[in-house]
Amino acid sequence: MPVLRSARRSAALLLTPALLLTACGGSGDGTGKAARATAAGYPVTLGNCGHEVTVDAAPEHAVSLNQGTTEILLSLGLADRMAGTATWTDPVLKNLEKANAGVPRLAENNPSFEKVLDAGPDFVTASFVSTLGKGGVASRAQFEKLGVPTYVSPSDCSEGKDNDTGGDGSRSKPLTLDAVYGEIRDLARVFGVERRGEDLVTRLEGRVTAATKGLDASDVTLMYWFANSQSPYLAGCCGAPGAITRAIGAKNAFSDTHDEWPQINWETVADRDPDVIVIGDLTRKQETAETAAAKIRFLETNPATRNLTAVKKKRFVSLSGQAMNPSIRTVDGIEQVAAALREFGLTP
Repeated sequence: MPVLRSARRSAALLLTPALLLTACGGSGDGTGKAARATAAGYPVTLGNCGHEVTVDAAPEHAVSLNQGTTEILLSLGLADRMAGTATWTDPVLKNLEKANAGVPRLAENNPSFEKVLDAGPDFVTASFVSTLGKGGVASRAQFEKLGVPTYVSPSDCSEGKDNDTGGDGSRSKPLTLDAVYGEIRDLARVFGVERRGEDLVTRLEGRVTAATKGLDASDVTLMYWFANSQSPYLAGCCGAPGAITRAIGAKNAFSDTHDEWPQINWETVADRDPDVIVIGDLTRKQETAETAAAKIRFLETNPATRNLTAVKKKRFVSLSGQAMNPSIRTVDGIEQVAAALREFGLTP
């Protein structure tokens, strides 16, 4: 399943006045900061996943708790305003390696609440409701009590997303890339770099248009496998893989399933016999068959899968884990799947 979940850590902490100051980004010259904020059009208030988020000035010590939000902030040129990152499923995007190298990595998975506070955040952002909820790093209320605004990607709380159904939740309405673009615009507004946000959205939209131009994949069925060989997590209709499928005009073999990442047995997969299998190439070590190579080995040797059309014809498309989550890398997914369908001769 795409969302990395860790055991809940204790957030019990004796909050001394010094720690409170650190958690809020330090004391500094309050009068000067207020003057700069007013001149720059602050405070900024956003509605976000049922919360009202207000920042009094552009954050200078932000902590990003998921790779998806981290790569947006880095893409907006905000590395010098980031105090830490966490929860990585893939190597950072190549074009962001230099910027990312200067940002402290607090943890590979969920850091403790204390570790985040030690970084002195004045803004905390996450890709998933669960990261800032039960079983995650800490609740939004815990940060907000310390005066630290929080933000969660709207893709994980968009209309129709139910995070209380277990696992990674379910969607009654398909996710669209507009949710990702909306996150970019929100974060650009919070940091006072709206022009950069619009430029990034324009570039992503242009890439989608170029990748799908003239594509006719209406007769192609795709299956998306994230991880786990015994009881595989496969994409339902309406998350990021659904957005990729709709963008290229193909069909999802499990479009009748509204769970984000349901576990489906291989016998059912064999019955549906997809034309192409899109596989997650993960660097983490949480489930069985994480890497693309491990997945392909399993598919080619398991009696239930080795006779699948996609397996016999070696129609595999390898995507990063982040491309299978709602993120800027979903656009990478559109480009890679579209290119592969053309290479396989399944579409013009």
